[in-house]
Amino acid sequence: MSSKTINLTDSHAHIYGDEYHADFDAMLARAAEAGVKTIIAVGADLESSRQAVALAEAHDNIYAAVGIHPHDAAGVADSDYAAIEALASSSRVIAIGEIGLDFYRDRSPRPEQEAVFRQFIRLARKLGKPVIIHDRDAHERIMAILEEERAAETGGVLHCFSGDVAMAQQCIAMGFYISIPGTVTYANNHQLHAVVKSVKIEHMLIETDAPYLTPTPHRGKRNEPAYVRLTAEKVAELKGLSLADVARITSLNTARLFRFDAGKQSETIAYMIRDSLYLNITNRCSNRCSFCAKFDDFSVKGHELMLQHEPTAAEVLAAMESYNTFREVVFCGFGEPLLRLDLVKEVSAELKRRGLKVRINTDGQANLVHGRNILPELSGLVDSLSVSLNAADASTYAALCNTPYGDKGFEGVCEFLRSATEHIPEVVASAVTVPGVDIAAVRALAESLGVKFREREYAEVG
Repeated sequence: MSSKTINLTDSHAHIYGDEYHADFDAMLARAAEAGVKTIIAVGADLESSRQAVALAEAHDNIYAAVGIHPHDAAGVADSDYAAIEALASSSRVIAIGEIGLDFYRDRSPRPEQEAVFRQFIRLARKLGKPVIIHDRDAHERIMAILEEERAAETGGVLHCFSGDVAMAQQCIAMGFYISIPGTVTYANNHQLHAVVKSVKIEHMLIETDAPYLTPTPHRGKRNEPAYVRLTAEKVAELKGLSLADVARITSLNTARLFRFDAGKQSETIAYMIRDSLYLNITNRCSNRCSFCAKFDDFSVKGHELMLQHEPTAAEVLAAMESYNTFREVVFCGFGEPLLRLDLVKEVSAELKRRGLKVRINTDGQANLVHGRNILPELSGLVDSLSVSLNAADASTYAALCNTPYGDKGFEGVCEFLRSATEHIPEVVASAVTVPGVDIAAVRALAESLGVKFREREYAEVG
């Protein structure tokens, strides 16, 4: 995949050291060639923090974080806090870090590590900057101190995350991100693999921690920002996403956390996820599902889907022109596409004329909305229909989906599925694995209606 089509961010690198003096410019060129658009240079002591700021002020694509690593906690004086605060006044400094605890090497006494960690969190809160956390063999104390010092007020990231799934969820509940290093490429790193599979990618960053933790196949050599692509490729493999998906999503996450400009997206009508091209034609819905991600955020897999207007058929077709390689076209933005039935039919007719496969993701209430059976109108225009069934009974459906049609809402979806098989070649009922929902019962209902069934992971809705 060309570097022009991906946008990677190395969210944590120490590229100011002697390891890079001989080939610094070449190293940055390799990063650019790999698709790395942004690098966060993270200080580990007062001197390296100064160097990180100098790099950031000299390069538009480098930002800096300033702090003192727990290894050096024993020597921290009041003047050091003042110096870090002064460095943080630069517009290029986006975080306080790395700071934290290291109970593996214990190069500074643990009480002093904790005292310094607390003081830096307080500084971050004073300055309104997020924190970058170093945590090695200190999981319980890290989480306790973050809570006690109200670190959620600033937010932050646990870099080189080494905890388990439960700890990752605890971090996310506190409003923190977790950052995935190159060690995810190690075949025996089963715990980190499990974390990546279990955690929604909207809560992840990726990093090199260069010059350390070099990913396979370069393990044992100096790490550098270009290699963050290898980490992204492994995350993509574990999540069932494309490299471009992982790059786009984690770069947006990094920009949001550190509050720098990621480049404003124009109104998104057509967008890629994996190998499918999605069409976002309305933000209106006939239901108000309790698990819908848009009530928290209008971004989906790194795409901003808030529409300023509902596009015309000509605008939809024009938006598709930027894409030339995809497996199918899917009507599915942040809204119910069949509310715009006439546009769906007009665009689908053109797509079929071009020989393209067409899928519609729908809540299955279109017949209720339009007051007629609209499925015959889709015959010959749509290859696949994915319908959100979500429940095995009317009361559960009403509670989850907040349908405006009462019991008729659930009945209408079931009848829509049953009738769809007469007009659409492939019909799939889906259900989100919301805690408490009897997925087996939903599957049985779908099969009784004569359609296929697919589970949708609750943590990956959207």
